[in-house]
Amino acid sequence: MSIQTSLSEMKRRVRPDGPEKVTGRMKYLTDLSFPNMLYGKILRSREPHAEILSISVEEARKLPGVRAVVTYEDIPGLNGFGLIFPDQPVLCEDRVRYVGDALVAVAAETEEMAEQALRLVEVEYKKLPVIDSPEKALQPDAPLLHPGGNILHHPYYQKGDVDIGFQETAIIVEETYELPRQMHAYMETEGGVIVPEPDGKLTVYVGTQHGFKDRSQLARILAMTETDIRVVSSPMGGSFGGKDELNIQPYGALLALATNCPVKIHNSRPESVRAGIKRHPMKITMKTGVDREGNILAHKVKIIADTGAYATLGPAVLDFAVEHAPGPYMIPHVEIEGLSIFTNNGVAGEFRGFGGNQITFALEGQMDRLADKLNMDPFLFRLRNLRKPEDPGPLGQKIAPTNGALDVLQAIERVSKEKARDWKQGTPDKWKVRGTGMALTMHGGGLGIDRIDPSGGRLSFTKAGKIEAAFGFEECGQGLLAVIETLLIEEFECTETDIKIVIGDTTLVPVSGSSTASRSTSMVWHALQRMKDSFRKQILELAQLITGISSDLLRMGPGGLWMSRDMEGSSPCITFTELAAKMPSGHSITIHTSFNFPTSPDATVGGSHYLYAFAAVMAQVEVDLLTGKVKVGAIDQAVAAGPVVSSLGYLGQIEGGGVMSLGYTLMEEAIMEKGLYLTDNFDTYFIPTICDVPYKTNVEAIEKLVEGDTFGPRGVGEIGTVAVAPAIVRAIYDATGCWVNKLPVSPEFLLKSVSLGEMQQWI
Repeated sequence: MSIQTSLSEMKRRVRPDGPEKVTGRMKYLTDLSFPNMLYGKILRSREPHAEILSISVEEARKLPGVRAVVTYEDIPGLNGFGLIFPDQPVLCEDRVRYVGDALVAVAAETEEMAEQALRLVEVEYKKLPVIDSPEKALQPDAPLLHPGGNILHHPYYQKGDVDIGFQETAIIVEETYELPRQMHAYMETEGGVIVPEPDGKLTVYVGTQHGFKDRSQLARILAMTETDIRVVSSPMGGSFGGKDELNIQPYGALLALATNCPVKIHNSRPESVRAGIKRHPMKITMKTGVDREGNILAHKVKIIADTGAYATLGPAVLDFAVEHAPGPYMIPHVEIEGLSIFTNNGVAGEFRGFGGNQITFALEGQMDRLADKLNMDPFLFRLRNLRKPEDPGPLGQKIAPTNGALDVLQAIERVSKEKARDWKQGTPDKWKVRGTGMALTMHGGGLGIDRIDPSGGRLSFTKAGKIEAAFGFEECGQGLLAVIETLLIEEFECTETDIKIVIGDTTLVPVSGSSTASRSTSMVWHALQRMKDSFRKQILELAQLITGISSDLLRMGPGGLWMSRDMEGSSPCITFTELAAKMPSGHSITIHTSFNFPTSPDATVGGSHYLYAFAAVMAQVEVDLLTGKVKVGAIDQAVAAGPVVSSLGYLGQIEGGGVMSLGYTLMEEAIMEKGLYLTDNFDTYFIPTICDVPYKTNVEAIEKLVEGDTFGPRGVGEIGTVAVAPAIVRAIYDATGCWVNKLPVSPEFLLKSVSLGEMQQWI
């Protein structure tokens, strides 16, 4: 494994939370315990769609050890939640719409007592027709799952005239691609402890990607003032988007207030599967036409997304897919329609890639099929149609000029030419064939236009002599602490012992927006650019006041203030600790900043972006012709996302994202039938293990930006997942001659598609 950058070794520093994590010393929020703590459990629907005739909780309340049983009648405020609009009941009153719907929550002295209490709750249902596919939901006689109907969101974009465009084409490819429902599969399932405080306030120790948004939603549900609720949201054992929405928080809060005791709820894996959000299953139909020279003239796209029973971030995910449907290609005639459909399936929402994975699989599939029909090199075909630095964005909006698409395409072409021939010639078994494939993508950062996307931060000099950086972001395993530490050390030339980082606690940090949408690293960088000069100036002026040395002769450095640039073999004029101790009474140094994520001034479709990262992927596969099994031998990624902040963190995000996408491509699907999950644990839902990870995984970080770009690093938390699937599928075609339109790749499909005659040619 390698990363090719021009970074100093300083940027390869061990992440500050690393030792505690790998040794098991770290206390996650689900590890916490408090005196008099009770255990909560949630009764969820056994029916995917039904009318509730009655709920009887009397027997559960009588059970010894049970301290509280709550239903919808016990909710003091709004009985609903949702990141965009609150359409999901906290506790259902008259209807259930999927098997994750909550009906009753109980708190007991032990977890076993709470589970026994749930078994004593009696719910009488009247079954309703189950809408288990978008196609059924769109039927004229389909029951309406919500008052507004079964269509959650219906974005549309048009440029030029696709009918005219297709008339001018020489070759047209029209395909339908099917993408699966995927679990986030984080190691730590949803959970935590909710603690009622003596002053009537509430502290919520639950992992989430947006503590302030959780606080806002909980305040509405509990009819409390937001500032009376404290959300401690870090650290958590993984999220990938799956903990951006409320899960156990409302139930723990209701039970804590009802009992005046801390209440712990920690989902089992089956509970997490039923109630947690998933990646959107999508069916994408694309019709794309080119002329004889390989110029793409027309591109028509229809996206149907199964959003499940409730909205959460379904509209935003679909908008992102619509925006990225043309990808990094310039196409004169484009028509894109998206439909996000309510069903009685599990709720789909935010997942690493945010709709980009699904649409890129389809788009790059079209590019490969068109190049094949043209008998044209796939790199040259993409190059012919590739955007240039000053070109507008995918939906015609103004974006920050960038040459990232060309940079990553050229980088991965070089890698492919170096490695592809040796890989194909090295097949050790006559029943195994090898192939190589590539894919290209672009990925917008931030929430996009027309969406509230604020950020901010705070720098302080503490009484203990620490440079304190506070941000309203969360550490969900992505390495944000290492990013903040590295940036502070770089800006102030200090050491890690001079720094204090505060995140993940709504009482202690400023509003910085959500830890999502590949925005956290970028926003920390922007915040520090806005604060650093004023902070440094005030530190130097304080040092001048105390030491009498002109601030012009001083500079910040390791441990304190120094006289010169050459700090070797000497000591600071005054340490940070001494500076704090001698700081005059009433004197303080605190710098705040507040700003919005950069957005396009003329975006035409909701959520369109201004800053983009780019990635190209090369995958090498080996297909067993006797079993249909596909093994990935190597994944190379070239990523253009601006300057790298933490090289190890960068590498981890891209490699980890690639492995997650490998699972999405070859093995993962949370199958549902008639609104019921067919698998609820990892004994039947397979995710990649170390045995599936290719030994050869390389990442090339392209750090250069176009002249005049002042927007710094783009986030890379998602882009490493996006183009892996189409690269693997193109490699399968290279090996077998079989095009795959549906994920995960089915060994049975491959075996059926490869005829015996074709096998004889390989023997």
